Amino acid sequence: MFLSITPDQTILRVINWCVVMLVLSNARLFLENLLRYGVLADPTQVIPLFLKDPYSWPAMCLLIVSNVFILVALYTERQLSKGSFSELVGFLLHCINMAVMLTFPAAVVLLVPSVTPVGGAVVLGTYTILLLKLYSYKDVNLWCREMSTQKAKKLARSLSCEQQVCYPGNLTLKDIYYFTFAPTLCYELNFPRSPNIRMSFMFRRLFEMLFFTQLLVGLTQQWMIPVIQSSMKPLEDMDLSRMTERLLRLAVPNHLLWLLFFYWFFHSSLNFTAELLRFGDRQFYKDWWNSETVTYFWQNWNIPVHKWCIRHFYKPLLRKGFSKMVSQSAVFFLSAFFHEYLVSVPLRMFRLWAFMGMMAQLPLAWFVGRFLRGNYGNAAVWLSLIIGQPIAVLMYVHDYYVLNYGQETN
Repeated sequence: MFLSITPDQTILRVINWCVVMLVLSNARLFLENLLRYGVLADPTQVIPLFLKDPYSWPAMCLLIVSNVFILVALYTERQLSKGSFSELVGFLLHCINMAVMLTFPAAVVLLVPSVTPVGGAVVLGTYTILLLKLYSYKDVNLWCREMSTQKAKKLARSLSCEQQVCYPGNLTLKDIYYFTFAPTLCYELNFPRSPNIRMSFMFRRLFEMLFFTQLLVGLTQQWMIPVIQSSMKPLEDMDLSRMTERLLRLAVPNHLLWLLFFYWFFHSSLNFTAELLRFGDRQFYKDWWNSETVTYFWQNWNIPVHKWCIRHFYKPLLRKGFSKMVSQSAVFFLSAFFHEYLVSVPLRMFRLWAFMGMMAQLPLAWFVGRFLRGNYGNAAVWLSLIIGQPIAVLMYVHDYYVLNYGQETN
């Protein structure tokens, strides 16, 4: 008799075999790491990453100063709603406010020696998020002024919530600070709200945040840093074979850390914040792991940023007569700029590796979408994630090492 085994069962068995082999291979690598380097994980070493001088907290001061920009945006919108400012004056004030938001923290990070790279990255990341939020805040209030009273009320009722707010009743401190902390980049007069706070759900997300924070720090110290340190010599000697070997060694821990960070931020942290604020829209990501094209990945792995780009950048460009290709390229260019901004400024060096990596997504997206389909396209997306990121990491670490420690080594 022949056993009746379906193709689906065969595929599942092969997947199980691949998972077992993957676990065993990585377990061997981790055990080899422990035998070679010992236990390197030390949570106390994280503090110097944020503070050089315990009596100087420039990053925290910059975060406090960010409140000024929020208040300027609110004041400008209130004056516009009363007719005290013309639309041109309001537009100029918003532009100045956002330009200073972009340049002021960058100048402080570059010029103040006590700002660490990690502290600078946190500050610039916070200011970038706030910049995108205030841009959306400006746009939505402008749309409300351009619409008739009836249409403005219809916009206010577009989302179901307990208490509807109509323009200009939304221009309050409570409203703008709720939006500031809400896990979204797109402003609405009335956000969807959950009926109550689920305490068990919120504390589970809090536990995940604390646990994965320690895990990310430990794996970085134990696995990533030794591989990066051992990669400096091959990079300096331009030894292609050893550089490739170091790149492949770095790919596994780097990708694992990226996946853990994704879960920590997009699932645990954003859901914790949403539950605490009773924020109803919990779609922070979709099934990007099923991506068969690069475009699908970028549309689904970071939903808050994707929604902002579509609403406030891509569609306005289309309405102005630009083609879809030009508009998509402009979105990638904007993303490339902020990727470089968030890496180069904290490291105090400009190499454009992140910028070029993001812009390279355009030809990659075209190639994968045109020539690869199904599982081949999905494999190409995973390969770009697993290999592409370590290349950028090695480039920046090498340049930072040469810039800051190369002369001492010589």
